[in-house]
Amino acid sequence: MSSELLDALEVLEKQKGISRDVLIEAIEAALVTAYKRNFNQAQNVRVDLNLDTGTMLVYSRKDVVEEVEDDRLQISLEDAHALNPVYEIGDIVEEEVTPRNFGRIAAQTAKQVVTQRVREAERGLIFEEYVDRADDIVNGIVERMDARNLYVGLGKVEAVLPQTEQMPNENYQPHDRIKVYITKVERTTRGPQVFVSRTHPGLLRRLFENEVPEIYDGIVEIKSIAREAGDRSKISVHATDEEVDPVGSCVGSRGGRVQTIVNELGGEKIDIVEWSEDPVVFVANALSPSKVLDVQVSDDDKSTTVVVPDYQLSLAIGKRGQNARLAAKLTGWKIDIKSETDARELGIYPSAESASADTSADEDADGFDFYDEEE
Repeated sequence: MSSELLDALEVLEKQKGISRDVLIEAIEAALVTAYKRNFNQAQNVRVDLNLDTGTMLVYSRKDVVEEVEDDRLQISLEDAHALNPVYEIGDIVEEEVTPRNFGRIAAQTAKQVVTQRVREAERGLIFEEYVDRADDIVNGIVERMDARNLYVGLGKVEAVLPQTEQMPNENYQPHDRIKVYITKVERTTRGPQVFVSRTHPGLLRRLFENEVPEIYDGIVEIKSIAREAGDRSKISVHATDEEVDPVGSCVGSRGGRVQTIVNELGGEKIDIVEWSEDPVVFVANALSPSKVLDVQVSDDDKSTTVVVPDYQLSLAIGKRGQNARLAAKLTGWKIDIKSETDARELGIYPSAESASADTSADEDADGFDFYDEEE
């Protein structure tokens, strides 16, 4: 073994964090295989690398037996005693069998092993780095695309953005800079594979955490998110400090904070509503921007019947039922929306608690939203 290789092992240990002992062990194992393959040898051998002198020796290993059945693997006690009288049955006799031209093969094999181990170590470090960043957002650059996936460069690794995780309202081009949410990291034979998303609700959560200091500090909590990526989302928030307005904190001065997130998501509309442990209040808030007259709760099947003014019915339901659908996802309650006229005809409005519930909903239905007036 050359001194250059030894120096290289020391450098790799410092720069790549690969133990020199691990590399030496791997090289020795590879040299055993190379010896058997190149010299058509089937006996047991051991390779010894001397780090002080830089030399390499190959030793055959034979078991001491009374009767030899395979002279490649065994040696008689008599022959063993000829080498050293101390040998006994069951001992292992080692004898140097280093071929003359083994140095060239050894150097090539060692280089291959070191290269492979460096590649494995680098892949391992990248995997450890990104597996800890799962459920986080990162900045990336669109590098290329095919019929199914978009490939986003994250620096040390190329992430996969599947078509199902791409925003329907966005048109990606090479060299575009985008924020993506890491959904999972897998270890494969070709190295770490990072999968990212632009549609995951976690992306919206992380964007708010980065944009709103009160959320980052834990003063305001994100309780739930319902998202139809590229079109509309709803997010419920709650303040641990009664003096803090959770919705206002997320909106920011003149809507600056939420507008930054809307721009990042290509104009996706975002409704921010205040969370409440009271389903009457929470459901009423979740149906923002529509006004709610009454919310009747059935705990048995976790369903609600919501009464809205006649002129607000289409707004409450939303285009293709989107507003009601997102509100149901946000609250975890089934929502059946009735117009005021229909509710009166069915005899379910006004109910016994309508007056107090209506007042409570009006007082607490605090929310902020980005939406088109024609909705």
